[in-house]
Amino acid sequence: MPDTKGDSLCPFVENFTRPEATLYTDEYDSYNRLQRVRHTVCHGKNEYARDDDGDGIREVHVNSNEGGWTGLRNLLRPYRGVHKTYLSGYVAIHEMAVNHKRISPSLIVKLVRNHLC
Repeated sequence: MPDTKGDSLCPFVENFTRPEATLYTDEYDSYNRLQRVRHTVCHGKNEYARDDDGDGIREVHVNSNEGGWTGLRNLLRPYRGVHKTYLSGYVAIHEMAVNHKRISPSLIVKLVRNHLC
């Protein structure tokens, strides 16, 4: 992206998220025009996570993205770099691990089905 102004940021985010997506952001003004459900934390008030419904789980936080890149970096570290031709495969493996916290028979079926197509 050329910049993080609302005119650049909002169309980008909306292009890569589903209309029914819930977004979790900080209170950066550029996000204000997003056409999505949005929950924010206020770093200016030392808020980094919040439990909105009182169930003990902090649903609203913005550290997932930073943590995701850390996880990918840790996955790649033992290889001391990978060729750019194969990088997308490593990213896909990491994405699968993040999205599927445990390997289940249904996940294996989906993987095999996709591989056979």
